[in-house]
Amino acid sequence: MEDLNRLKIVLVEQKKTSKWLAEELGKNPSTVSKWCTNVSQPDLQTLHKIAELLDIDVKYLIKSSN
Repeated sequence: MEDLNRLKIVLVEQKKTSKWLAEELGKNPSTVSKWCTNVSQPDLQTLHKIAELLDIDVKYLIKSSN
């Protein structure tokens, strides 16, 4: 499966952990881990919430198809 999001990269750039994100979102850490490894994807509402927490544009979280 192709990587669809850049969540893991963005978390590293901002020196944040997937555990931190899970706590902020009230999600199970294993769910966030699956998003970071592109095993599964967050829904759009959650993606927007992640972007808000990281203070970035939601487009920055989505991998370009170019």
